[in-house]
Amino acid sequence: MSIWGKILGGTAGLAIGGPIGAILGVAAGHVADRTIETFSGRAPNGRMARQIAFTTAVIVLGAKMAKADGVVTRDEVAAFKEVFHVPPGDAKNVGRLFDIAKKDAAGYEPYARQLKDMFMDQPAMLEALLDALFHIAKADGTYHPGERMWLKKVSDLFGFDSDDFRRIEAKHTVRPQDDPYAVLGIEPTATDEEARSAWRAQVREHHPDKLIAEGLPQEFVDTATRHLANINAAWDAIAKERGLT
Repeated sequence: MSIWGKILGGTAGLAIGGPIGAILGVAAGHVADRTIETFSGRAPNGRMARQIAFTTAVIVLGAKMAKADGVVTRDEVAAFKEVFHVPPGDAKNVGRLFDIAKKDAAGYEPYARQLKDMFMDQPAMLEALLDALFHIAKADGTYHPGERMWLKKVSDLFGFDSDDFRRIEAKHTVRPQDDPYAVLGIEPTATDEEARSAWRAQVREHHPDKLIAEGLPQEFVDTATRHLANINAAWDAIAKERGLT
């Protein structure tokens, strides 16, 4: 069974707790306490719990972000399912959770804060989640200013600073060959060694194998692999420009 088919399992919400667990309970037809606003503690025990939390967050925050451009359409749900290859048999459950989150009176902040607490020692997982949200934002072919503002607020809640956000955004909006320095999050004045170190650090931090070990669901590996390719392409462009080997 894919991760999409597991997110509405009867015990998933209980294992995770907080607002994410509560909305899973609602989606599964259980009575849940929607007054829960915060969550304190490390990531739930077990890779599956982390994978379910990650996947649920992508759906819930994706639904919240769908309002950022002022228009919520079924096309956005369809685009979401297409971008993340949701199997037809699981599409109904994913759409149901998306709709519940879209109508949920709570804002996105409690979910973002819970994720920050859950993955406080795994910033690459939080960045991978932002990457997934960027994909959803761009799925309709437009990167709306309202979506950018919303993504910046989520980035802030995750603990990323403005430089981090510009680097993450560049992965989705800048071609590596056009501005490789932005993709690596460095200035054109960086030394050769600084540029090489930045590239190596990003490869280590964002390699799909490392992310999977930390709880990235297999269904998101294609997205992580594309970003790793962009990171390597950015370094290749810099190396070629500077005559490095």
